[in-house]
Amino acid sequence: MSDILTYTLTVFTGFFAIMNPIANTPIFVGLVQGSSPGEKKKIAKNATVTAFLIVFAFIIIGKYIFDIFGITIPAFKITGGILIFWVGFKMLQSEKSKMHHIEGGEIDDSLAISPLAIPILAGPGTIVTAMNDVAGQDYLHIAITIGVFGVMILLTYWAFSISEKIISFIGNNMITVIAKLMGLILAIIGVNMVIDGIKLAFNLK
Repeated sequence: MSDILTYTLTVFTGFFAIMNPIANTPIFVGLVQGSSPGEKKKIAKNATVTAFLIVFAFIIIGKYIFDIFGITIPAFKITGGILIFWVGFKMLQSEKSKMHHIEGGEIDDSLAISPLAIPILAGPGTIVTAMNDVAGQDYLHIAITIGVFGVMILLTYWAFSISEKIISFIGNNMITVIAKLMGLILAIIGVNMVIDGIKLAFNLK
């Protein structure tokens, strides 16, 4: 029983470090500025459900997906890093990407898929962490990993859902500042992912 508890805590710690709901909430707020509370809730739901399904799929058949398409971990990290850097760069410029927004100020639901679900929530770090956790494990440990990730998704959805209260408490000006800071952090995370991918690709230390 103690081994199961230790494993559960280890998995939870790993997921929390990668997809910290508290740290991701300002990013969510920055991306959905100008949307209605209903739109924000819908985007939060779609993003978290999509992220769960993506990671669930990689936990179950991730190795086969990588093998079928000839995907390597370094390439995955580099691509994910570039995507995250681009999102952070746009946030720093306070630009609303045409991919996420349409004319008239409406929020395009596609931002729930990208960049929120992937690569922010279900990014290379999250997917690789999940795949490492279940590598060589029995069905019980795989089920625990899925359950722990489900808890993280619920925590993330809850944090996103109360983002309106965060805005009211902090204020729009501070949210703009936080969004720019999160944009900078995202850009740095993206660069770090690219560097890690290059190191893995060329066996550098």
